[in-house]
Amino acid sequence: MAAQRTPLFTPVLLAGCIIIIVSFAIRASFGVFQIPIAADFNWPRAEFSLAIAIQNLFWGIGQPIFGALAERIGDRKAIILGALTYAAGLVMSSMAVTPEAHQFFEIFIGFGIAGTGFGVILAVVGRASSDENRSMSLAIATAAGSGGQVFGAPVAEWLLSFMDWQNVFLLFAASVIASLLALPLMRAPVASKPDIEDSLGMILGKAFRDPTYTLIFLGFFSCGYQLAFVTAHFPAMVTEMCGAIDPSGTLASLGVSTTSALGAISISLIGLANIAGTLLAGYLGKRYSKKYLLSGIYLGRTIAAAVFIALPITPTSVLIFSVTMGALWLATVPLTSGLVAYVYGLRYMGTLYGIVFFSHQLGAFLGVWLGGKLYDIYGDYTIVWWVGVGVGAFSAIVHLPIKEIPLGKRVERALA
Repeated sequence: MAAQRTPLFTPVLLAGCIIIIVSFAIRASFGVFQIPIAADFNWPRAEFSLAIAIQNLFWGIGQPIFGALAERIGDRKAIILGALTYAAGLVMSSMAVTPEAHQFFEIFIGFGIAGTGFGVILAVVGRASSDENRSMSLAIATAAGSGGQVFGAPVAEWLLSFMDWQNVFLLFAASVIASLLALPLMRAPVASKPDIEDSLGMILGKAFRDPTYTLIFLGFFSCGYQLAFVTAHFPAMVTEMCGAIDPSGTLASLGVSTTSALGAISISLIGLANIAGTLLAGYLGKRYSKKYLLSGIYLGRTIAAAVFIALPITPTSVLIFSVTMGALWLATVPLTSGLVAYVYGLRYMGTLYGIVFFSHQLGAFLGVWLGGKLYDIYGDYTIVWWVGVGVGAFSAIVHLPIKEIPLGKRVERALA
């Protein structure tokens, strides 16, 4: 009798996608608020940039915390806590009138994203998926984040056309709470006995002593730097540095008549292209070495970024870069999370991936903060962009020595 094939699309996967879509749609829209908030209060660009940077940093700090919470109190309780924290941060931010208040309340938003984002959701999806479907399930859940990014920035831009940014934040808070309606479907199986033989402390100790884990941690840094910088600053960068849109051209005929609108659309295009890129990464990750795929993705990003900034910035180059960068955008996430799960097991994947993700968010903090700081000093984003090119090249190299073998098997070989 033939073995029964398990379905790829499960209730857990669908519910996880819904929550991630909402969480990431809002997160991806923050760059659209750079200019309106700075203009409203007459702040330097660095002030709100620091707020977004703090959001990214505390997203990273919160990721292993929520991963451990999910393993201790249950996935759904951790997600509820994350959603409530997210909504509270948005509501308080809507009432902030000083840079310090915005920066402080972004701590709550960062923790909220951690509780409703990849770390917790991917761990649940990974445990609920069969071995044959796990790589693709992680890719689909990751692509859902890009689905949110497709409409997050344009919707924010549209809402800002008829309401102030404070009310947009309140509407976003309500959306986060509404996403919890999908939560009853989030029922992952409990860990099997072989998965729970080692305690969390033992697994962490083994991982921290393993050079492969260190290399994965270091390699994820540039991903955060590049993605967060582009999400937070690219709309403003396009608004200010891009050549004018031809009023008789195709973009204008589609309603994109200003560089501000093009900046918002660029984030949407990145998200749209990344849906295909992430799904392809998940498909390839099942068949080929994840470390070589990751190295190739970082190399591709490095080349795309270098070419973009070296040439004049035009509407056409913005569109080409957005699609190219989008195809490589979150393709690293299913491969990195899948690599962690493969090498160190599923039981504590949420915590282990959360710690690796902290490196991602350290990079994100630096990319967003440096973007605003160096903009205020030099009046454009050229220098900070070239820093991103350099760290991308570093990640392309650092993945190559990774040992893509389960840690237990490596220990057995060493003892044999």
